Amino acid sequence: MHSPCAGEASTPCFNGCFSSSFLASEESHADTSVNEIRSGYDFVAVTCSTLHPNAQFTNHEALPSLHESYLNFTKAYPLYSNTLKADQIRAQEYYHLNFSNLCFDYTGYGLFSYAQQQQSWPGTSMAASSSSHHPPLIPLELPFFDISYKSVNLHSQVVYGGEESELETSIRERIMAFMNFSEDDYSLVFTANHTCAFKLLADSFQFTPNGNLLTVYDHKSDSLDEMTKSCNKQGINIMSAEFSWPDLRINMKKLRKMMLGKRDKKKRGLFVFPVHSRVTGSPYSYMWMSMAQENGWHVLLDACALAPKEINTLGLSLFKPDFLVCSFYKIYGENPSGFGCLFVKKSSISALNDSPNATSIGIVSLIPALRKPETISDEQEIVSEHQSEPKPSKSLETCGRLEVELKGLDHADEVGLVGISSRGRYLVNWVIRALMSLQHPSSETGFPLLKIYGSKINPHRGHAIAFNVFDWKGEKIDPFLVQKLADRNNISLSNAILQNVKMNEQDWCEVNGVGQPRKKTMMMTKQDCGISVLTASLNFLTNFEDVYKLWSFLSRFLDADFVEKERWRYMALNQETLEV
Repeated sequence: MHSPCAGEASTPCFNGCFSSSFLASEESHADTSVNEIRSGYDFVAVTCSTLHPNAQFTNHEALPSLHESYLNFTKAYPLYSNTLKADQIRAQEYYHLNFSNLCFDYTGYGLFSYAQQQQSWPGTSMAASSSSHHPPLIPLELPFFDISYKSVNLHSQVVYGGEESELETSIRERIMAFMNFSEDDYSLVFTANHTCAFKLLADSFQFTPNGNLLTVYDHKSDSLDEMTKSCNKQGINIMSAEFSWPDLRINMKKLRKMMLGKRDKKKRGLFVFPVHSRVTGSPYSYMWMSMAQENGWHVLLDACALAPKEINTLGLSLFKPDFLVCSFYKIYGENPSGFGCLFVKKSSISALNDSPNATSIGIVSLIPALRKPETISDEQEIVSEHQSEPKPSKSLETCGRLEVELKGLDHADEVGLVGISSRGRYLVNWVIRALMSLQHPSSETGFPLLKIYGSKINPHRGHAIAFNVFDWKGEKIDPFLVQKLADRNNISLSNAILQNVKMNEQDWCEVNGVGQPRKKTMMMTKQDCGISVLTASLNFLTNFEDVYKLWSFLSRFLDADFVEKERWRYMALNQETLEV
């Protein structure tokens, strides 16, 4: 039996280092050195050793225990112990993650910690909450800050700025430092969210007549959809990179042709580029950003798929994108609300429309949250009787400047770039190896339980995994159904649509689990329809137990009756029939 990992090593994309490879041509990028290829294969071999050689599991009860799996994992990746600072931070500041859903549906950066939220409420002590294995009796919500929409266009906001509260100034300066941006080079604009930042830039960018928008996305993106809608209204030519099946690699020849084109460099337009796919984790070479800049394109770098601190790998002194977008939410695993950040390079301001008629929707100010009058319930009084006297807490509106603690960013700084990137690399590749080991029983062809799309075991991949679950007949189980059952088992997954993928009709039928079409009319030839998938994203606070539980849950689909059992179980518990 062949190892399921065989042949998974792929060409490194040079992310995370700043050798001459970054600025190499497309052809030289494809010709990696022997040492680089050997390094990739060594990583695959090490990853495969985290489970028994050629291990295949056809029964969820046959999986090795959490303890045994962790021992094998740490033997294969001894440097994982250097990242245990993240576990200490999680235990002290994010202890809610131990009793809430496993969060595989977050991308972005958290500002505050859960413990910080608890401390901010009178009558609640962190010690009392953390000493219990259960959540506090009273659900606590603290907004920390509110947003207020501003009536100003993007060009004016970047050039003239405006009045800022001490809170907004503190948050802006801290984020600039966290992202390693100099205020001499970039301006930061707060937006309502990531989507607003994309639309705002599309509305404000000065496209030349018959200008171009060129994007590199292997999945459907709401933010990108808003940008393309705006460009369509302006008559902009919209082009998308194409991805091959099944590895979802960029069709380099086609992308280069679109990028170089036949037009004057001054009429290129806007190139929108993510470093990793937010859905599949596929890595993309920085070479594309360099090539775009050299050929007259303005570059928007979508950094939302990067883990905290990975922004430092961008080598801004080498590339310096014209625009960069990322998003921040309040508390990881608890409160995903927050805001988007649009960074504008000051030397690129002239690319923005300074017309007073330019769209202004989406720019916001951060203002101190207004606290509502407190009412103490009998339950709260009982809890407070057993707690020590709480320390006086400072509300944000009374805090002096830089006194606002963004502990979520502080924690990312503590773990550091190396800790975050290596921790994520070990965990995501281990769980991919584990998922690939699940195989339906009594299958003559060795049909796998899951299909993973895009980059598989690869030291350079991002921390997201796109996959689907298939039954023993080879038919795809509805991703929404899998997501719903995962939620009922305290696991939060995301769903997405893969698109811009070139495949033949047979591949299309196989990936959608519909078997061979009997009639021509059943063949789906329009790739714009997309492929519905599940996606799991790892954060720097994700631990080994989290990914093991994900593996353990998905292995239950090896039981042909698992879905039906779940339906009956919930009917018995709720005394009603639930559609799953």
